[in-house]
Amino acid sequence: MTTGIQASEGKLYLCSVKDVFSNRIVGYSIDSRETADLAVSALRSAIARRSPEGTIVHADRGGQFRSRAFQRVLKAHGLRGSMGRVASGADNAAMESFYSLLQKNVLDQRKSWSTRAELRYEIITWIERSYHRRRRQRALGRLTPIEFELAFASAQSA
Repeated sequence: MTTGIQASEGKLYLCSVKDVFSNRIVGYSIDSRETADLAVSALRSAIARRSPEGTIVHADRGGQFRSRAFQRVLKAHGLRGSMGRVASGADNAAMESFYSLLQKNVLDQRKSWSTRAELRYEIITWIERSYHRRRRQRALGRLTPIEFELAFASAQSA
């Protein structure tokens, strides 16, 4: 799913891929244009972090997710695409929740960014430092997404 964020210099778009098992953002891409390349880049980022064959990739009905390029990457990696219904926020609740947290914790801080680069840095820092490593989540037993994945990996190897 994609969201647009305003900097003084212009809009910046964030496309993210969330692993709903651990709530970790496993792939994302940030650009000044909302294109199929933005979505493909986020998907490729997620694929590089995971071995996702057979995984279902859910998206909204944005044109970037219906593009031939995005569909080709899904197929090439053995992924199944899933799209929500029109005007159904519940279908995208996991990503809506993430973007709501991003809005509350980064974007609503009454701060303005003069450049897209500054805003990009803030977003990446919040995802990688705060969301993944500091934000404890009730659904994960009060663990962060990274702690949850490590605990699961340890349990699997035991």
